[in-house]
Parts: sequence; structure tokens; C-alpha cells
Amino acid sequence: MKERKAIPIYGDGSTSRDYTFVGDIVKGLAAAMDYSGSDYEVINIGNSHTVSLSEMIETLEDVLQIKAIREERSLIAGDVSQTWADVTKSEKLLGFSPRTTLKEGVKAFIDSLQAAGE
Repeated sequence: MKERKAIPIYGDGSTSRDYTFVGDIVKGLAAAMDYSGSDYEVINIGNSHTVSLSEMIETLEDVLQIKAIREERSLIAGDVSQTWADVTKSEKLLGFSPRTTLKEGVKAFIDSLQAAGE
């Protein structure tokens, strides 16, 4: 978006994912490393709140103060309309669930890019 290049939008922008801020993932991994309840567990530390592709782009537009150039494309065969994590086990065993909102995470990401000179 900063380079004013078109963003490919597959479908109508309604597909949604559970974007998780990397800082939350680090906290989840730290909580998992401290866990001693068993020798082996499979624990999802993703985000359980879905965000549509359109909402993600709108959030980027808001934080960057840039209007996205959208390039509509056909849906990709086999793509699912929505994915998200079930963090029930993470909350129970680790006392962890992601807390960073989409806008907070995007802003922190953009701030880190700008600090790196991007």
C-alpha cells in the first residue's frame, strides 16, 4: 500500500482469518515453555476472533492514512471462507489468550517498520 501497488483481493473480501499479533504469539510460547502439567500437549495459541480481509485492509488504510488500490480476483479453488483458533485449552492450561486488537497490532507493526526505515 505504501508503494501504491494494487492489493489482490480474492473474492469479495469477506473471507476471514484469526490474525494474531506476533507479540501475543511470543507471550503464548513463553507460557507454554513454563507449562509443566504434562510432557506433551498440543495447544493452539492463535487468536479466536476473526477479521475479514476487507476489515484488515480498512485497518491498514486507517493506520497508514493511505487508500488501498484494490485488484479484485476470483476466489482461489479450495480456499475456506473462515478460519480461527480454539484457545479454550490455552486459556485453561496456560492462562493465555491473545489480547492485542487488530488495530493495536497493525499500528505496532507499522511503527516497527517505520523505525527500521521501511
